[in-house]
Amino acid sequence: MSYLNWASKTITDFSPEHIEKLYNNGFVFTRLGKGVMNQTRSFRINLADFTPSSENRRILKKAESYHLEINAIPFSKYGWSIGKMAKDFYSERNAEFSANKIKKLITDPEESNFNRLYIYSKNTEIFGYSICLETDKIIHYSYPFYAKDALEPSRGLAIMMLAINKAKELGKKYIYLGSLQRQSDTYKLQFKGGEWFDGKEWQTNAASVKDILK
Repeated sequence: MSYLNWASKTITDFSPEHIEKLYNNGFVFTRLGKGVMNQTRSFRINLADFTPSSENRRILKKAESYHLEINAIPFSKYGWSIGKMAKDFYSERNAEFSANKIKKLITDPEESNFNRLYIYSKNTEIFGYSICLETDKIIHYSYPFYAKDALEPSRGLAIMMLAINKAKELGKKYIYLGSLQRQSDTYKLQFKGGEWFDGKEWQTNAASVKDILK
């Protein structure tokens, strides 16, 4: 699976201000190595403008029993079941993501660009994770993986919405939700306050990027 990449850089300045500036210029951290960032058609939500739509509220209503726990990375309680869940999840989507890479992202600060592990559970049973970055002003929600449940087909959207609500609750300015690269990514455009990076500037016109992704 190839990814849209207009430019790449490897940084050594990991101050929150520098990271936030680069994210504002369309760069996002990757799993390719410490400090490696790619510039892409990044998508974010301006949380000052975000309010859940009726459809968002419907999804959250179904997820009322979900619980989000935020842990620091490196995560000391890593177990093999986490890597297996991730590997199975991404294999089903024809994406190469080894259990060993997941382990490094979660446990090794010399290999990982991320500092938060979101853990999702229902009735105390853990069913999913996402590997995130948090600074003073932003959250980058990335690399979600979870156990599927035929009775809860909207799990992926629900855990993303839990992260969005948490970012707003924490007073962040933006939450970054990856990129817009293919038609299947257009579901992100449903969120109020959404903005996408066109290579130079941030845009709010959803119709124009939908045309690009056709």
